[in-house]
Amino acid sequence: MPRPHRPPSSAAVSDEALSGEESACYARHRPGLPDAAVRLPATAQHGVTAPVLLDLGTGTGQVPLALLPVLRRLTHIHLVDVSRRMPEHALRARTPVRGTCTVTGFVGAAHTYAPAVPDRARSLVTCCRSFHWMDRPAVLAMAARVAASHAVVAVMGDGSLWTCDAEWTAALRDLIRSRLGTARRAGTHGTYTEPGRSFRDELAASAFGEVTRHAFPVVRNRTPEDVIGYLRTTSFARPALLADRHQQFEADARRLLRAHAHDGVLREEAVSEVLLARRTAGAV
Repeated sequence: MPRPHRPPSSAAVSDEALSGEESACYARHRPGLPDAAVRLPATAQHGVTAPVLLDLGTGTGQVPLALLPVLRRLTHIHLVDVSRRMPEHALRARTPVRGTCTVTGFVGAAHTYAPAVPDRARSLVTCCRSFHWMDRPAVLAMAARVAASHAVVAVMGDGSLWTCDAEWTAALRDLIRSRLGTARRAGTHGTYTEPGRSFRDELAASAFGEVTRHAFPVVRNRTPEDVIGYLRTTSFARPALLADRHQQFEADARRLLRAHAHDGVLREEAVSEVLLARRTAGAV
C-alpha cells in the first residue's frame, strides 16, 4: 500500500487530527452520500477517457469509495487531508474496490497540496463536508494550477446535526450548550464562525466561475447509538472538548435521544447540495 506523501513544510497536523479509534468511529457513523449526489460529478466526467480525482478533505475516503462503482474509468485518485490517520484509513478502504485505479495520499492543508511528481492533470476536484474549514480562495487557486482545463470542481455538503431542524436535534444542541457554552465549538481551540460569503460566491470569484447548484432531499433514520458515535467525530461535541465530563455527557445524551426516538428511530431530514463549477472562458 502506498504511503501518504508528507511534505516537510506542510505536514504538520494540528492536535485536532483524529486518533485511529476516532477515524474508525468516523467511518462507521458519518452518513454516506446520496446516490444522486455521487452520480452528478461522475456524469460531469462524460467524455473524459481517463479521469483523475483529487479529493480534498477526504476524511475516510467516502467520495472516492462512492465514485469508484459509478466512474469505473478512474485511473488515479489523490487523497488530501490534514490528519495523518485519515488518508491511511482511506487508502486501506480503497484497496479491495479500486481495481486498476492507483491511489496516493497527501497529508497537509488542502491549499498546500502539490503532486509528489508531475503527472496527469486532475479532471475532477471534490470537496465534501469540509470546504468550510479551508482557506477557500487559496484552495481554488491551487485547484486552478493542478486541474485540467476541462476539470470540474464539485463542492458537496448537507449540513450536520447542529444545523438539522428537528425537535430531537434542538434538544441535543441545548444539552451540548449546557456543557460547552452557547457558541458552537470548533474543536478545542475556538468557536465556529460562518463563512463570510456563500460557497457559490467563492467559486464564482475563482477561475471556476461557471457554477450550477443541485439539491437533493435526504431522509435518514438514525438510532441513538449511531448519533452518539457521530457526535464523537464532530468538532462541536468530540470527547476532547468534554474531557473528564465526556462519559456523563454521553449518558445524558443517550437518555435524551432514547426519549425522543420513535420505535428506536430518530428521523433526520437534510438537503444534500452539490455545487458544480467549471472554468470561466479564458480563466487560467
